[in-house]
Formats: sequence, structure tokens, C-alpha cells
Amino acid sequence: MMSPFIILDCIFILLPFLVLGVGLLSTRYSNALANAGSAALFLLYAGFSLYGLEDGKVSVSILTWSINGLGILTRELLLLSFFLASVLSNSYNLRNKPEFLSAMLFVAVGGMLVVSANELLSLFIGLELATMPMYFLVAWNKVSSQGSEAALKYVLMGSVATATLLFGMGYLYGFAGSLSYADIYNAVYNTVGTDLKLLLIAMAFIVMGVGFKLTLFPFHTWAPDVYEGAPTPITAYLSVSSKAVALVFLGVLVYGPLAEANLVFRLIFSMLAMATILIGNLGALKQSRLRRFMAYSSIAQAGYILIGLCGDARLGVSSFVYYLFLYAFSNYLMFFLIGIIGKNRMESFASLSGLSKQNPLLAVLFAISAFSLAGIPPLAGFIGKWMVFASAASVGNYALVGFAAINSVIALYYYLQIVKAAWVNDVDENLPPVQIYVWQKVSLAFLGIAVLFFGIAPWLHSYIFKMAL
Repeated sequence: MMSPFIILDCIFILLPFLVLGVGLLSTRYSNALANAGSAALFLLYAGFSLYGLEDGKVSVSILTWSINGLGILTRELLLLSFFLASVLSNSYNLRNKPEFLSAMLFVAVGGMLVVSANELLSLFIGLELATMPMYFLVAWNKVSSQGSEAALKYVLMGSVATATLLFGMGYLYGFAGSLSYADIYNAVYNTVGTDLKLLLIAMAFIVMGVGFKLTLFPFHTWAPDVYEGAPTPITAYLSVSSKAVALVFLGVLVYGPLAEANLVFRLIFSMLAMATILIGNLGALKQSRLRRFMAYSSIAQAGYILIGLCGDARLGVSSFVYYLFLYAFSNYLMFFLIGIIGKNRMESFASLSGLSKQNPLLAVLFAISAFSLAGIPPLAGFIGKWMVFASAASVGNYALVGFAAINSVIALYYYLQIVKAAWVNDVDENLPPVQIYVWQKVSLAFLGIAVLFFGIAPWLHSYIFKMAL
């Protein structure tokens, strides 16, 4: 009997083509199909995985295609991210909407391929499928010179990163003599002498290549321009989905074929995480435009999430996946709010002046999102950081945990700038009123509740921990 997960994967792969095909007849129906399809797949993956946890049948493999707990969690995260970005895009008059939604779905399909692969070639193809549609999605607004410039920078730097990654994977293939994860694992396990140098070179190039997609220092310089130049739904989607795919890519390698080199990776990741958190925090301090501010915030968040990979396999995987889910809710809440503000105002801190007196609900939600991203208890962001810190602490990396905790205090300062603008600054009478539609209120209510309660919901962490490996 065929596993239900295989059937769901087939539907997942077909969904972008179906959305594109239906779009030839009706844009409205293609939009409904994309939203309903992604929501239904998310619920089905969650439902079957919960049944599998009780039955002990979560994992399944067919040829080089495997589905395990991490794979199912990644599918759920990518589908959730797509659904929220699709809903957010309803506020914008985007041209060729079916093609737009289909391209975003191809990003999710690429992420699914990354976490389902059993050999390097499929892993690389999946990562590129998750990356290449983002190049033209960033430049979707043709009349925006800023978007075109951002896309050009993204493509140029992305091409270099891809070449670097492929170079590292080529070295890894030369080291192991095979593309198979099992053969690579055996080769790493039996590594001696000069072979170790070849392995270290491969690891260095792979981390550099993925570092671009994850916005790790010093490969982060593209992020502020791209975040500001892309349409807001794509900025939000990029900040969550691209980060998730890159993290899963590293997780698959670090806890899979390269597991025996885990100590080396911990050292590399610790150094990169500390540098990325510091640079992201310092960059955010001087920002006055909301989307550039969120770009540096996203850079710092990438460093925090990377801490999760500094622990052992089970706690490491569960902690960074848990953080990604909670980060997605906080991040999308902020971008929904930025989208509402940016409809009639400039997307800047000045546009938030006196918001608490004009629209208290929006001001409260800005505070909730900012405090969650800063890691203030008991919001979702605090619980997420607690889990990745616990992952690093479990292997005795207290220096990294202490450094990250101190930087969380720095982060609180610049997140408080949002709260100050909305709650302390005087009302600017020249600012136009903020308009909120009913569907936006529903979306904000869902995301606000998620940020407030999902972090402390024991069933969410329990589910992710059981599914992680």
C-alpha cells in the first residue's frame, strides 16, 4: 500500500502547475486554488504525521526519495509560509498573479526536494529550485527601478554563491567517490591523513555557499537592498522560506552524511553565529526605514537560528525547526503590519508616530511582534531562543550562549524604537489615516494569537521534538 505521504508529495509537486493552468482561465480561481491547496496539504501532512506518531509509521523511502519527521516538518513550514505570503499579497495589485503564486510554490517544492534527497545531486537541484524563482520574484514590480536593482544584486551574488557551493560539493564528491549519503558518511568515518584536508576544504566551500542564502556574515550584504526593493509579500516570504530551506540544507548534511565531522561544524557555526548576530544588531541600530530594519533583524535572527545547529542531533534539529515556526509567526505579523502602514504612508519609523492614539490595535500588534523578535518572555520569540540556547548549552558551548544572550539586550534597544515610535512619539497630523480591511483584521488576529500563545503551547514543542528525527 502506498504511503499517504507519497501521494501528498505528488499533489504538492503538481500544485504549482495546477495553479498556473487554472490561471489561464481565471485569476481568481487560481488564487483560491493556491490558498486552499496549500492549507489543505498543511492540514493533511499534520494529520497523517500525528497518526504516524501513534502508529510508528512516520518514515517512508522510495528509491532516492525519503520522507522522515524533519521532512514533514519542513513541508508544513513551507506550506504555512506560502499561505501567509499569498494572503499578504492580496493587499497588492500584482501583475500576472497566477505566475506569481506558482513561482512561490516552486520555491516550496524545491525546499521539499532538499529535505527528501538521499544524494548530493538531488540536494543541489532542490536548493537551486528553491532559490532561482526568488530572483525574478524580487523584480516582479517592473516599474520599480529599486526592485530591478535589488534583483540584479541578488542574481549576481547568488550566482557566485551557487558556484562556491557547487565547488564544495564537487570536492565532497571527490573525497567520497560517490554522491550517496551513505557512502559519504562511511568516507568521513574512515577519514585519515591528507583526506581530512580535502574534507575541510569541501566543508568550507559548502558553508560559504549556503551562508549567502542564510544571510550569514560576511555573505549578508545583499539583504538590505533586496528586502527593500522586493514587493512586501516576497520580502516576507524570502525572510522565512529561504532561511528555512538553507537551514534544513545544512541540517541534512551536518546530522546526516557529515555527522562524524560534527565537532568541526560546531566550531564553524559558533564563530559564524556570533559574527552574524553582532553585525545584524549593529546594522539595525541606525535604520530609519522599516524594511531595511527588518533586513538587519533577519540577519541577526539567522545567527540565533544557527545556534540550534551547534547541539546534538535530536535537540539541535528540534530547536531550530521550532524556532523557525515561531519566527515565521512573528515575522509575518510584522510584515503584515508594515504592508498596512505602507499602503498610504512611507514605510519608515516616522510613519508610526502616534499610532497608539490613531489605531491602538495596530500599535499593540507592533509591540507584540517587536517584543517577540527581541525575545521578551513569554512571547514566542523568547521560547524559540530558549530552545536554541539549550541546544548549544547541552554540549557545553556556554560562551556562545552568553554572547547571544548579551546581544539579545542590544537587540531589545532597536526593537524598542518601533514601540517608541508607535506609543511615545506625538501624532503627525500630516500622515494619512490607516485603512484596514476585514480579511486583514482576521489575519492579524490569527498571527497575534499565534505569537502570544504558540510559544507556550506544550503540544507544539512536543510534536516537533517527536518528529525531529
